[in-house]
Amino acid sequence: MTARSSSESSRDIPEATVARLPVYLRALNTLADDGIRTCSSEELALAAGVNSAKLRKDLSYLGSYGTRGVGYDVDYLRYQIAREIGVTQDWPVVIVGIGNLGHALANYSGFRSRGFRVVALLDADESRHGEVVAGVDVRPFGDLEEIVETHGVAIGVIAAPAGAAQDVADRMVSCGITSILNFAPAVIVVPDGVDVRKVDLSIELQILAYHEQRKANSA
Repeated sequence: MTARSSSESSRDIPEATVARLPVYLRALNTLADDGIRTCSSEELALAAGVNSAKLRKDLSYLGSYGTRGVGYDVDYLRYQIAREIGVTQDWPVVIVGIGNLGHALANYSGFRSRGFRVVALLDADESRHGEVVAGVDVRPFGDLEEIVETHGVAIGVIAAPAGAAQDVADRMVSCGITSILNFAPAVIVVPDGVDVRKVDLSIELQILAYHEQRKANSA
């Protein structure tokens, strides 16, 4: 993922650190599920796939939550990280574009467990209207304004074709959405104050192909 724009937190946490906080939270959730109540920075760093010095530096921006000789209280630290990144509350999300990818996103159980609630699925294709995906009705794209106002939506997900992505983003911004997760293979332009995260699966695969080619050549 890459960020198009971002807002500094009140604590001026570096963007790279912000990007790693959800990784630490996921690692802490896994430790908690395994019944582990305390962990050292080395253990947490191993679970998160980073080095321990970087982890300690990142957590220092949040405050001092570790105890020398004991480590971190897993439940307390995951609450503090969840609070910092804003997932201790329920965020309503709207997904636009209910093709194969949109279906997969709508059915992703991780949204609700991580503080996000899909309140609407929208598509411009009339043949999809009335379809139910993961218990949510697919509605016309023209209903976006009403949905945003009714549910107080601030986060929108674009899973529409590349050619429609900019129009979808413009409509989202015009009705008050200020954060967009873009899965469309297109660069979208947004005004200042709107955050965009882009997920391009084809680019990630091409990067892996590059590394595979280098390994084959060196062999």
